Amino acid sequence: MATLFTRIIKGEIPSHKIAENDYYYAFLDIAPQTEGHTLVVPKIEVDYIFDLEPTVLSGLMLFSQQVAAAIRQAVPCLRVGVAVVGLEVPHAHIHLIPMHSMDDMNLSRKKLKPSPAELAATAEKIRSFWK
Repeated sequence: MATLFTRIIKGEIPSHKIAENDYYYAFLDIAPQTEGHTLVVPKIEVDYIFDLEPTVLSGLMLFSQQVAAAIRQAVPCLRVGVAVVGLEVPHAHIHLIPMHSMDDMNLSRKKLKPSPAELAATAEKIRSFWK
């Protein structure tokens, strides 16, 4: 059975897409730590990030770097933090989280609850800086 992220990539579940190419997909987290919290996933289903082939893993990081640059331009923050946890969904993924303090990277704290309209506006803002 396809993972939640594969279903998002295929369009079976809606998402607020930020960027996509042949190998990777980036979309807003619907329960973000901060505004602009984005998930970046490879299009292939691999559960554990360090089980990815080296070229796929390095490509994921390079794609994430480009997405983070767009986030940083769109969402006021000190920097964009990177987290890899991998326990939530059995599909390798990277969290890109706009940070104002170290606490913004605490994934166990209470999440924001933006409306669909707020998520759509944030996604549009970030996409406007995508190169």
